This record gives sequence, C-alpha cells and structure tokens, in this order.
Amino acid sequence: MKTFTLEVWGDLACFTRPEFKVERFSYPVITPSAARAIFDAIYIDFTKDAPKRPVMHWQISRIEIINPVQYIALMRNEVKEKISEAAVKKYMKNPSLLEPIYADATQSESGTDTKGRTQRQTMALKNVRYRLHAHVALYVEHLELRQKIERSFERRAKNGQCFYQPYLGCREFGAYFELLEEPATTPACDSSEDVGLMLYDVFDLSRPGSSSDAPSISLFHADIKHGILEIPAYGSSAVKKPKGGA
Repeated sequence: MKTFTLEVWGDLACFTRPEFKVERFSYPVITPSAARAIFDAIYIDFTKDAPKRPVMHWQISRIEIINPVQYIALMRNEVKEKISEAAVKKYMKNPSLLEPIYADATQSESGTDTKGRTQRQTMALKNVRYRLHAHVALYVEHLELRQKIERSFERRAKNGQCFYQPYLGCREFGAYFELLEEPATTPACDSSEDVGLMLYDVFDLSRPGSSSDAPSISLFHADIKHGILEIPAYGSSAVKKPKGGA
C-alpha cells in the first residue's frame, strides 16, 4: 500500500459547514470528502461491466495546513433552481417547448414559479495551501489491480493530468496540484484548533456506489494540532455514520 502526497493550493476555498443553513461559512481546513474529490479528479478506476461502479476509493490519512488560515467575506449570486431532467427530455422532443431559466427574472412565463438568483453571504478561505496524504482502498483486494491504479495515478499526477479541474469546495474555486515525490521541506503552519464535529463524507465509502445512491453523511471529531489534521479510516469507530451504516 503506497501513500501519495499532493500539494494543493488555490486563491479561494469554501468547505461549507452544514450547520449553517442559508449562508455559507467555511471550515478552517479542507474536509476529507473535498480532499478525496481532488484525488478522484486525477484518477479513479471502475468496473468494466455495466453499470460501472468504482472498484476503489481514496482514503485520506493526513491533511497538513501550509498557509495560515485566512478568511474573506464574499457576496455571491446563486441561482434558485436548476433545469430538471424532465425539462431536458421535453426540449429534446420539441425545442419550441423549452422554457429557459432567466437569471434576472422573478417569475416563469406561466407566472407561477419564482425564478432568478439570490445574493448570499459566503465566509470563504483565501490563499490556501495543503499537503494531502492518501492511499488506495480497494473494495476487493487485488495486487495487480492495486499496482495498476497506483502507477496510473502517479503518471497522471506527475504530468498534471486530470479528468476535470479539481476544486476547493465550490466549482468556481479551482485547485492546482503537484505530486510530491520527496519529503516536503516546508513545515505545516503552527496552528491548532479543536474544530469539533466535521463532515467526513457525503457517501457510503464502505461499498461501491453509483450516481443514484442517496446521501450518507458521516462525521468525525477534527482536532488540528500544529497545522496537522489526522484523518481516521472510514471503517474506524471514530467516524460517526448513519444508523445501519458500515
């Protein structure tokens, strides 16, 4: 089992705390789920038969905060709705039936549904830089498959390749990454904070999932010590899962 280390940075980031319902307020550090998504953007493997399901997930083991935590208050426009699958199918059958979503409108053409966008306050992070440590967790252990995944990830990460642009909590906050092959020389920032309960992931990582799976929220107690946040394994008792979860 090989552990990979990515140095990740960006101008802005927002890892929304779920206890804030309307306004976005970021955790002081990247969440394990957001870190996992960055590794997924570089490489993840699926079964060959349909429907395709992942054969693995990335297990984040440690997060190092390099730059001191800095917040920035932003006011952003957010749309109130997104186009439905039914509306897309209706448009495909008859383009004349399309009812567009206007960002600056207040009502639909029928005059019933409120549309448009709304302004919301965001307390984001700025000038972030992290070192993320992770390894491959296979759902069914297989040595050759593990070696293939590790080689593929290493090659793609070295070349800066990714399936989609990684991001830091929100799609508009793009992330840049570099694979570290040697021990890092820059120490983590000297910052300590007991964050309390923190979002671990929004999916059940104990089994292969699909795009139609319902959310499965898990939490853990996050305690940052001298800029380092240790992440327990998903199967650990330190990760609080829904009743009946793995």
